[in-house]
Amino acid sequence: MPDTAIPPNITAYLKKRGAGSLWVIEGLSSRTFSGAVVIPSLAESATLPETLESLSHNPPELLERFLILVVVNQRTDASVEEKRDNMFTLSKLPFWKELYRLHNLSWVDAASVGKELRVGDGVGLARKIGLDLSLKFLDYGQRDPILICLDSDTLVQPNYLPSLSAHFSSSSAGGGIIPYCHRKADEPAGQSAIDRYELFLRAYVLGLQIAGSPYAFHTVGSAMACRASVYVSSGGMNRRLAGEDFYFLQQVFKTSGIEEVRGTLVSPSPRSSNRVPFGTGRSVGDMLKDGESRLMFYHPSVYSIVGDWIECAKKNIEEDASSLLDKAEKISPVLHGFLIQTRFSQSWENLRNNNRDSKKMEIAFNCWFDAFRTMRLIHELSDRVYPRVEADKGVTPLLAIVGESSPDDVAGQLELLRKLQLN
Repeated sequence: MPDTAIPPNITAYLKKRGAGSLWVIEGLSSRTFSGAVVIPSLAESATLPETLESLSHNPPELLERFLILVVVNQRTDASVEEKRDNMFTLSKLPFWKELYRLHNLSWVDAASVGKELRVGDGVGLARKIGLDLSLKFLDYGQRDPILICLDSDTLVQPNYLPSLSAHFSSSSAGGGIIPYCHRKADEPAGQSAIDRYELFLRAYVLGLQIAGSPYAFHTVGSAMACRASVYVSSGGMNRRLAGEDFYFLQQVFKTSGIEEVRGTLVSPSPRSSNRVPFGTGRSVGDMLKDGESRLMFYHPSVYSIVGDWIECAKKNIEEDASSLLDKAEKISPVLHGFLIQTRFSQSWENLRNNNRDSKKMEIAFNCWFDAFRTMRLIHELSDRVYPRVEADKGVTPLLAIVGESSPDDVAGQLELLRKLQLN
């Protein structure tokens, strides 16, 4: 460990919420860095080299300033193939370090016997191990260091580190999301599935944007970053098997805000996978197995109700809970029932008691009606009133609202949304 002063807030976080002392960083000299790129790897010996190579094309002066940390991990119930692949990865990392001239490439063994993750843990804990361990090797002297999340099957551009460094040098927000675009699949069926899945993700963000939700941003695990101080003030990464990116970015937004990084793009893999209960790999696999109807789109009306509720709360920020519930019932009985179920009345009165200023009250409401509760409401509306629909019926009306004519096919709609959201 380098002989450097770690700020009290970092020390307190590691003592209270750190991943623990079971894991250590290997292949690292005793020095500090202005940031870290953390890459979880589970049986990724076939894809990790390409990811590392893409990183190696970044400017040498920036690669010198960043720790690149691969967390080779598996649960105790991992398959024989996964275990064998992870051991191969651990044996090859020193070679890849020299091959790609990544002098700051290091790794964590969370795969050997006694170091494995528990059943139920997953990529969230793997990210957390890497991010937590990185905190001790960052330079806190001049700037707030940067923590960056990447995946071992995701490619980056040569302007990846320059764009992230420039972003956090000027942004007032503590978190950043990086534009993404899935790579091409090897076969037409796989391409159709990944196009549909990415369109679903982008349509959801567009719907939230139209609704006026402050959570209208992408939550992709391989495309997020934050300042070290914000990482610890947000409670660090969670241990979830899936959806860790969604919950982490929600907390980062509440703590210090999120802005989009400009000037670069990450390219996640389009492949299918059954490692997690939901997400890209699972959705693509389900569509390849059972047909694309496995992934249907939210009805545009659900976003209208979300938007009406957000506007109602903001326009009536000084009214009591009973009045707001009456107004909510006029917007949608399902919304009213949802608010009763989530104990809105008690929460609202508590917010009013602790936030006398209307602006602070609005911020507090946004923290209460967060990304998770927004999604819960959308699911409730979808289950009870507005069943999910095909892509054309779910996307075309949203594009019309923002003044765009919708192409006839999924690939065309996706291309249009990419242009709209990557600008």
